[in-house]
Amino acid sequence: MAERDANATLHAVSSAVLAVTSHLSVHEVLQVIVRAAARLLDARYAALGVPDDEGSFAEFVVAGISAEQWEAIGPLPRQHGMLAAMLRDETPRRLTDIRAAPEFEGWPVAHPVLKDFLGVRITDGADVLGIIFLANKTGGGGFTAADEELLTLFAAHAAIAMSNARLYERNRELTVVAERNRLARELHDAVAQKLFSLRLTARAAAALAPRDPARSAAELARVEELAGEALAELRAVIFELRPADLADGLVPSLRKHVDVLDRVSDASVRYAGATAVALTEERETVVFRIVQEALYNALRHAGPETVEVRLDATGGVLNLEVADDGTGFDPATETGGKNGGGLGLASMTERAASVGGALRIDATPGKGTVVRLEVPL
Repeated sequence: MAERDANATLHAVSSAVLAVTSHLSVHEVLQVIVRAAARLLDARYAALGVPDDEGSFAEFVVAGISAEQWEAIGPLPRQHGMLAAMLRDETPRRLTDIRAAPEFEGWPVAHPVLKDFLGVRITDGADVLGIIFLANKTGGGGFTAADEELLTLFAAHAAIAMSNARLYERNRELTVVAERNRLARELHDAVAQKLFSLRLTARAAAALAPRDPARSAAELARVEELAGEALAELRAVIFELRPADLADGLVPSLRKHVDVLDRVSDASVRYAGATAVALTEERETVVFRIVQEALYNALRHAGPETVEVRLDATGGVLNLEVADDGTGFDPATETGGKNGGGLGLASMTERAASVGGALRIDATPGKGTVVRLEVPL
């Protein structure tokens, strides 16, 4: 019997931890932690507060309270009473009735009545990431020493998930900054230089007009050509800026993207392969961005006649290729420059690795390029 109970507890903790670590958004992680803790310890109410530096909480997530109740309760709590005591003291708090505790200072009128109480800190070394507490065990009898040990164990895993989610969001912010810088470089290197050339050519045409109409006409034709090239470059950058609409799924979005590029490009751009694949939202976004970058590099730098996106999903793995018959390049020497283009091979590889995937490029000068991506389904 004891062994069966121990196995059931281990399974419950494992399920709760897996539920938490499968999310990357900080707010989403907090919500899952609270719900998992309430289920794990059979609590009517659960809450998790992340303290700020101004005596309040940056985030305060609850379970067991409806949105209407939460709105009626009012502003986020301050760091006072039992919450302040938990932030100061590393000792878990297990009480048969929180209302009898010396630190208890009451609660708003709309707040549910809490009785039996169990709370622990969530820490990362010396840093207090938050406090998590449960109240009103639904089975009655209050929380036990075993419950306290279980919540303390769960809080240690929750700390890892919270730290991981914070790192992920910070990395995503850095990626956004890098993307902005890249687009600024693209605008400068491509569009700005074209416009500068256009301006000089227009001046030359104006100067030649009185004495050499034929040469002036030739210069004006060049102005028209440069204006067309600048417009095409600008359209390419704007097209990249448009967010990927993946609401219909990865494959429909890829088909739509390929169709648009086929219409606006000199090359023939085609899609072939699976009609549907099942991926998480995060993996869909990463795959789409890698394909977008590979297509942009091919059309911008390789001068291909045809580019084909091929996709299949077999054996639990998504296999995707972006193949072109353009000029190719040497991957050993050019991973982010002219032919590497855009974010470059290194950044595309990092994107793939962020979702457990792998990316490689097969290219030969004069014989085209194939970008190959594998991502677990």
